[in-house]
Amino acid sequence: MKRSILRQVEIWGKSAKRKPLVLKGVRQVGKTWVLKEFGSRHYKNTAYFNFDEQPELKQYFETTKDVHRIIQQLSLVCGAPIVPKETFIIFDEIQECPAALNTLKYFCENAPEYHIACAGSLLGVRVAKPSTFPVGKVQFLTMYPMTFTEFLLAMGDEKLVEYIDNIDSLGPIPDIFFNQLHEKLKMYFITGGMPEAVQAWAEKQDVGLVQKVLRDILDAYELDFSKHAEKKDVAKLGYIWSSIPSQLSRENKKFIYKAVKPGVRAREYEDALTWLSNAGLVYKVYRNSKPALPVSAYDDLTAFKLYLVDVGLLRRLAFLDPVSFQEGNRLFSEFKGALSENYILQSLVAQYEVAPRYWSSGATAEVDFTIQRANDIIPIEVKSDENVRGKSLTLYDTQYHPRLRIRFSLKNLKKDGGLINIPMFLADHLDKFIDLAIKAEIFQQTERFYR
Repeated sequence: MKRSILRQVEIWGKSAKRKPLVLKGVRQVGKTWVLKEFGSRHYKNTAYFNFDEQPELKQYFETTKDVHRIIQQLSLVCGAPIVPKETFIIFDEIQECPAALNTLKYFCENAPEYHIACAGSLLGVRVAKPSTFPVGKVQFLTMYPMTFTEFLLAMGDEKLVEYIDNIDSLGPIPDIFFNQLHEKLKMYFITGGMPEAVQAWAEKQDVGLVQKVLRDILDAYELDFSKHAEKKDVAKLGYIWSSIPSQLSRENKKFIYKAVKPGVRAREYEDALTWLSNAGLVYKVYRNSKPALPVSAYDDLTAFKLYLVDVGLLRRLAFLDPVSFQEGNRLFSEFKGALSENYILQSLVAQYEVAPRYWSSGATAEVDFTIQRANDIIPIEVKSDENVRGKSLTLYDTQYHPRLRIRFSLKNLKKDGGLINIPMFLADHLDKFIDLAIKAEIFQQTERFYR
């Protein structure tokens, strides 16, 4: 499968100031495949070590910090010499060996000639504990589930991707492309972006197999709760995890602790919620009281919405049957449009460095997301049915006068003043459409100046 993150890994590999690479991402998102694929393309050999499958590897890192001695021992393990610049070294599930994580510091300082990349499904939890992590001595990349664009490529729809890439104006998409992309997006809501689920559909066209794959992934995540979290938080993690679909099914999707379990207090569940967030399994989207910089200064830390890492996993966790695929646009609007919002959030997280927020004005209006692009803060509304009317963006516009407003919906691509309506299947390309709108705005201003 074609994964766009390979380009970022290739840039890392060519860098003269390269540090050991740490590839973060949830279980089953494709980290190991990407690293092995990169190794096969750019190196004579790849030396692969998995600390979960080979726990005996830990002793080599726990008894010495001499990286050249470690390399000698690892060469014996893999049965071939590990040669600088010719051998790509992969440490998989490295979160299982804190001593190996710590050793990355010495590889960076004393042996930068070795090309080393690490992966782990719970590295975010380790990173949250600086005492066990070589801060400043590694380079991070985060891997996300497959985007809708990557899904299209996996399905063999290169022509549709080529068409999207060539869009250079904010005008309507012809029906021949719009209708195909609309139907493909429904299927993406069924599979989500986990590679094994996408592959199951691409190769077998078997919805039952997709269902099984997603259930197995959810079960693996839940097993991680008991294996890696503190005992006091295991049951709480399960309660929070199971409550996410019902939390998102309400009109006001603000996370409520009492909806997790009646009578609980926030402070009793904060550690468990932080663990899920650090593990990358959920996204916390804070309410922002004012669209100003820095955005974090205006966060209301007591008010947030909680989304899952992948729209397909959310659908499966909510027990929403794939039959919805055949029922018009029900899949987009099911349980108050939660799947659509989760899908849009996934796209935003992957595109922008600053985490999205949401904005509300008491009980009168709520904008689903706001993003920071350069020094602009842009409001985003998600409409999951044919009715795109809403007062929230209008109220936001009246109050703050943003440079642009974005509405994702099932309607066609269109710019109306400062409002851009973008079909949901183009969410991966939001930044391009914002750029087109700004360039058009500058062109119009220039024309007016010279008249």
